[in-house]
Amino acid sequence: MSSTEPTQLPLSIETKRKRNARSQFGALCYRVTDGKIQILLISSRRTKRWILPKGWPENGMTPGESAANEAMEEAGVTGMLNERPLGVYCYEKNVANGENYPCIVTIYALKVKKTWADYPEKSERRRKWFGRKGAAKRVFEPELALLIKSFDPLQGE
Repeated sequence: MSSTEPTQLPLSIETKRKRNARSQFGALCYRVTDGKIQILLISSRRTKRWILPKGWPENGMTPGESAANEAMEEAGVTGMLNERPLGVYCYEKNVANGENYPCIVTIYALKVKKTWADYPEKSERRRKWFGRKGAAKRVFEPELALLIKSFDPLQGE
């Protein structure tokens, strides 16, 4: 990554829809195997696109804890959470009644320590590990792709 490339792209939400924006929290689940960083992606329920685990704020939980909770429910993983956000990205949430609205997702890093064979959304989703470049190519949102490509938990070790 060149030093002139931003680590966070500007958010893109239509001006007239900004007041309708919803907030979600997501987990960038990763592991390091043989010195290589791998990112866990899951399939969305309806479109089957590759995404990160994410969801709505949970009462009684910090934003990071909400992200970790989604990682367990949607991807069946638990681990060490970093409560400092990595960044944000936007996407259009399509709901059952045909409406859609902008969502702003704050992402937290979760170093995976355990992968569970059984978890709440196992029958609804696939999960798969990718290298950073492979994961970035598979997600739809440019801001998320940039966050994944630039993510380096080994920096400074």
